[in-house]
Amino acid sequence: MPDKRPNERTNKRRARSIRLSIRAKLFLTLLLTAVLAVVGTQAFVHWSFLRGLKELAEIREQEQIARIGERLIARYERDGTWQRLKQDRQRWLRLLLEDARLPPWLQRALAEPGEWPPDQRTLRRPSTAHQPRRAGMAQPPRALPLRLMLLDADGDPIYARTELLDQAREYPLELDGQRIGRLALLPGPSVSDAAQRRFRERQGEQRGVIALGMLLLAALVALPAAALLTRPVTALQRTARRLADGDYQARAPRGTRDELGRLAQDLNALANTLDRNQQARRRWVADIAHELRTPLGLLRANIEALQDGVRHADAQTLAHLLDDVMRLGRLVDDLNELSRTEPGALAYHLRPVDLDRLLADLTESDRERFARSGLDLSYASRHCGPWLLQADPDRLAQLVRNLLNNSLAYTDAGQPVEIRLSRTRDQLLIDVDDGPPGLPDQALPLLFERLYRGEASRNRRSGGAGLGLAIARNIVDAHGGRISAEHSRLGGLGIRIELPGIHT
Repeated sequence: MPDKRPNERTNKRRARSIRLSIRAKLFLTLLLTAVLAVVGTQAFVHWSFLRGLKELAEIREQEQIARIGERLIARYERDGTWQRLKQDRQRWLRLLLEDARLPPWLQRALAEPGEWPPDQRTLRRPSTAHQPRRAGMAQPPRALPLRLMLLDADGDPIYARTELLDQAREYPLELDGQRIGRLALLPGPSVSDAAQRRFRERQGEQRGVIALGMLLLAALVALPAAALLTRPVTALQRTARRLADGDYQARAPRGTRDELGRLAQDLNALANTLDRNQQARRRWVADIAHELRTPLGLLRANIEALQDGVRHADAQTLAHLLDDVMRLGRLVDDLNELSRTEPGALAYHLRPVDLDRLLADLTESDRERFARSGLDLSYASRHCGPWLLQADPDRLAQLVRNLLNNSLAYTDAGQPVEIRLSRTRDQLLIDVDDGPPGLPDQALPLLFERLYRGEASRNRRSGGAGLGLAIARNIVDAHGGRISAEHSRLGGLGIRIELPGIHT
């Protein structure tokens, strides 16, 4: 027979994998909270009501004892002694029971001579009188008047059992400030067991009906509340699925200002970022294809001309082919360098760097190269140091050289190029300004985009691919700084770099 245990284990794993939805969890949470609230409230009400009932019964018991005491004092005042009351048991019962109506059998049982207070078994109904007596049943009755005992001023019993006095509470009886006797009350319930049981049963039934009604009401409220509260989550889930399927135009509704509303805003911000990245990736692929198409087309035309014999493989033709190959090589190098300078794409070896010395050395090494192009390169640092920052010196040097190469490629001969270093409280500022020509306002925010060219023609005198400023932005971002472009005070382009300095 095949072994069924693997199937059983599979079923158990499937059962464990079943998870309740957020709506179901929220409904159960609200319902459980309502159950706990109802149960706790019912328990507190039950305890408080029983406590109040007990206090009320004790107050009534004290009032009843006080009334009996007043009648006994009045009787003693008329008789001047307890002797007549002791000899007339009917009068004693009337004083205790306030002429209450009692069943005939109980009146006869109380009127018969015997110990006071009578035992509980003595007061059983005649129908049960034939039942055998059990040991330990000899106890006083439970009604308050039948638990009272009377003693004179000297403590001698008038209607009392001396063996029960140790467990009784005593209440003095005084006439004109003189003690004439005392009442002794045997312990017992303020309310009879039968009455208390009936009362508890009625209260329990009522509380059960009320609790059931409250739970049904809580369930009716919790179900639509759970649906209402999970509706934004469902909308967020639909939006996330559309984004996962590539629909970057999907947006989550922002109807609330709570955590779900802020989550919807964050999800929409993510969708905007994904949409921009997709558009940028498409432009990036199109721009790379355009950059590669031109030199490849020239190479193909020259090689076909050589094959057809239109051109000869002389030095000039080979030089043109070499230029096209070199242009392709520079483009590939720039693309590789751009990918390597992305934050997180390579390890930046950070250490304390003196930015003033670094800029001075770079300016001194490039001054002759700028002079050959008719440009005046200068460097100045404002204020006093220190100029320390936590950075990778090789990447900082690459950053500055890219900016200088950009100025060298686009600044007219005879114009100045200036590098200035200054600082604020927390930032080190590098400004690179060059002379004419300048750029229109709409071009400034786009300078750091990949393959963006600021001039109308896509051909460059330097043969660049438009990646130098994009590489510069990657390096600045990796150092926790910021780079921006503006109109230069010299008439050309101004680049400002803000880098976090080291406090000393």
